[in-house]
Parts: sequence; C-alpha cells; structure tokens
Amino acid sequence: MAANMPKRVKYRKSQKGRIRGNAGRGNTVAFGDFGLQSLEPGRVNARHIEAGRVAATHYMQREGRIYVRIFPHKPISSKPLETRMGKGKGETDHWTALVKPGTMLYEIGGVEENVAKTALLRVAHKMPVKTRFVVRRHSV
Repeated sequence: MAANMPKRVKYRKSQKGRIRGNAGRGNTVAFGDFGLQSLEPGRVNARHIEAGRVAATHYMQREGRIYVRIFPHKPISSKPLETRMGKGKGETDHWTALVKPGTMLYEIGGVEENVAKTALLRVAHKMPVKTRFVVRRHSV
C-alpha cells in the first residue's frame, strides 16, 4: 500500500460514484503564490500525487515551499486477474483523490514565477487530468 492513505476509515470499501460539477471549495491559491489547477474531473491516484511532489521538490532543490492540496480519501478496489464473477467485491487496490474542475492540486511559494512555472509543468506531466498554471490574486 502507498504511504499516502487515510489512517482510519469508517468503511473499507466504497462505491464508484460520479464526479459532477465544478469545485466550490479548494479552488483558489490559498497557501503559496502559484498553483496548479485541474481543468477536468478525474481520479488522481496516491502514486500520481507523490510523483508530482517528488518532481517539484527535485526541480526546486529545496528552495521555496510546496503545498499538496489534495489527499487520497477514496479506496478503489479490484478483483484479482482471471477470477470468476461473483464472490463479492474485491479488496482495496489503491487510494485516489476525487478531483473536480477548478480544484487546486499543488501550490508553490517562495520562488520566482519562472521557477514555479517550470516546476508545476513537470508536476502536470505526472497528472492524469488536464491542468493549468495559476497565479495568486492579491487583495490590495
């Protein structure tokens, strides 16, 4: 199992569900100065999240600060290969974060815009959803 998963959950398995609508919260740059925002709905795996974090950290060489704004709360189950139908739902295979359009995935603070842009571009390549680079709107 991935390290990025909930410590405890009320129910071990969950139904698939649908991702509808746009993000009503978690859709603005709140912690850093620059952000990576999703443009489409999807499920971002715990491995994707970690790969993005590592890519950004590696590029920035411990400069600035990276904020991961999503967390994989949803268990995704799968049945073993070549198993006959029936016999119940499969065991939890991995954990995912449900992402709506507009959700802020990552934020970066304490670096120049061109550094942040390149770092978040590297992160975007690891993501299974389309994303865009956004800059914080300062309220003056």
